[in-house]
Amino acid sequence: MGRIIQVSDVHFGCEIPEAVTAVHDLLHEVRPDLTLITGDITQVGARSEFLDAARWIDSLPTPVFVTVGNHDVPYWDVMARVFNPWGAFEDAVGHPAHDHQFSARFTDTALMVRGITTARGWQARLNWSKGVIDLDQTSRAAEALSRAPVGALRIVAVHHPLIEMEGAPVTGDVKRGRRAAQLFADAGVDLVLSGHVHVPFALPIQLGDHKSYAVGCGTLSHRLRGVPPSINRIEWDDRSITVTVLAFDGTAFVEDKVWTLARRQDTRHAETAPRPEAVAADMQQMADSEAR
Repeated sequence: MGRIIQVSDVHFGCEIPEAVTAVHDLLHEVRPDLTLITGDITQVGARSEFLDAARWIDSLPTPVFVTVGNHDVPYWDVMARVFNPWGAFEDAVGHPAHDHQFSARFTDTALMVRGITTARGWQARLNWSKGVIDLDQTSRAAEALSRAPVGALRIVAVHHPLIEMEGAPVTGDVKRGRRAAQLFADAGVDLVLSGHVHVPFALPIQLGDHKSYAVGCGTLSHRLRGVPPSINRIEWDDRSITVTVLAFDGTAFVEDKVWTLARRQDTRHAETAPRPEAVAADMQQMADSEAR
């Protein structure tokens, strides 16, 4: 069985210090196969916030995978917002804002994650916090994920939910989000992990075979929206995926909601399975990225 801890919306500058420390301790205790952070590591993209975020991320057990959120742009620096919105993020965490990929093999399973940027420094609508997804980036990610080893858990990591979740306290309103979700479903993606709304959820995406799931994560900040600070524990085997919300009670993280999601069964035969050289290239790309 594989295990991922999903963290989102820490919002350094507005974080809950006790919750942030508790996550650090929990991660060192459980040592997941991957810690995946789905954006908004800062509140206004200030240098001091990025420094705090970088120190915390560097203190976590590896591997760690981080995507950008709409709060990770330099809020007060208009020129940087327009011409270099992700420079401070990339300098702080050492992870690319675009086409970020992680792959790993375990004893009885494998994992491939692809990060997609849904946040923008600016856009042609008044509310720049909303999401936009680039279909060229989406297509590259879908192609890479479609070549994952047979049985691998295939994940897309974004900040904004691609499709609106009923009852969510805020909207991601992602331009081209539904088209991207369709491409990911067609590519056999298992999970689309997101943050932004600060409320956890796990729902089937009503596209394709309905075996792609949207999973949202809570926040570790004071920007609470009716639920406690929380993170997600995601565990999987060849038949199912279990998403457990771990809610912060002021002292520690305790199990809260649990969703069990049926996995699609990979029916590819040898002649249609990923070519060994393609899989090897993906693994080498991951190793090169980790070395940098």
